[in-house]
Amino acid sequence: MSEVILQRQFAEPLTDDALIEMLQGTSGCFDLHRVEWQESLLSSDRQHMLCHFRGPDAESVRAALRSVDTDMRVHWPSTVHDAPDRSSDEICAANVLVLRSFDEPVTLEDLQAIEDDNIHCLETHRVRFMRTFFSTDHMHMACLYEAPDSESVRIAQRQAGMPFNSIWAFQRLAPDMFG
Repeated sequence: MSEVILQRQFAEPLTDDALIEMLQGTSGCFDLHRVEWQESLLSSDRQHMLCHFRGPDAESVRAALRSVDTDMRVHWPSTVHDAPDRSSDEICAANVLVLRSFDEPVTLEDLQAIEDDNIHCLETHRVRFMRTFFSTDHMHMACLYEAPDSESVRIAQRQAGMPFNSIWAFQRLAPDMFG
């Protein structure tokens, strides 16, 4: 199975009605392509969203998303890496997203070494790593953290010397929340 990340941006904050319409409009097309929506992370300002899908291959996910007329300007196949000592409930408690992109391919091991060497920066600000989505081309990364707020993560990332494009608090949305 392939994991695909879709980054979305909205000109206006996403309303509850628009969100429900978006979620309800996918089931038939997704079933046809054997694609499963795993979760979406909606920013607190409701203008950014990161969506996680799983399908037989990346092209099946792309086809399913195209069939429901989704803006797919920023999407990437990925691998998923959970913190080894976290339960699935703990991972679901993540509330801050860090997006990273790179000019040249990077290795997960190199970035992990920087974070490991500077773990005290995270601990000082009560930031706990939960999960990483790492693009298969090694050019994009989305990291989930549990933290008091997004500013705590921003400060910890700067102190640790970790690159980032944006950091925002989010609300997790998942299929099990919608019956």
